[in-house]
Amino acid sequence: MPMEPIPDLSALSLADIARLAEEQKLPPVERWNPTHCGDSEMRIARDGTWFHQGSPIGRQAMVRLFSTILRREADGGYVLVTPVEKLDIDVEDAPFVAVELKASGEGRAAMLTFRLNTGDLVTADADHPLRFEPRDDGPRPYLRVRGELDAVVARTVYYELAQRAIDGGDTPPGVWSGGAFFALEPAA
Repeated sequence: MPMEPIPDLSALSLADIARLAEEQKLPPVERWNPTHCGDSEMRIARDGTWFHQGSPIGRQAMVRLFSTILRREADGGYVLVTPVEKLDIDVEDAPFVAVELKASGEGRAAMLTFRLNTGDLVTADADHPLRFEPRDDGPRPYLRVRGELDAVVARTVYYELAQRAIDGGDTPPGVWSGGAFFALEPAA
């Protein structure tokens, strides 16, 4: 069965986004506990590109499919898991990249929805928080996607968040989404 096409975030209303998020049916990977079978010979690069045996996976539908069986283990490692096997996968930073932002509303009523490189839609809220980790080149933003899986927020999207924070006038600077406030600077 072919996967649905990736939605055009700019053309979606909040009601459309909520409906699509509700319809996302993911396998129950957190309930599957098969025996570890080895290494998948797969890697997710810092920029979100998926590789198998050193070559990029060119079919986006395959990447989207594999992303649905990805899980983070208690030891911090990542695995691809099915009911009968579990294979390690190397993740250089975060397994997803938030590549597009749709913002609606202002202040406490704001909703920030991100489209991931896999086509998934995630709205930042208390269950899907934004966090900003300090790095030598400035704060690096992350969005909780599901379980213990995060998306790094692309630099261009981060600039949109920073502009919203400046325009919002909150102290400390930050953004609101889904009734939650996310300060742009990491807590001291």
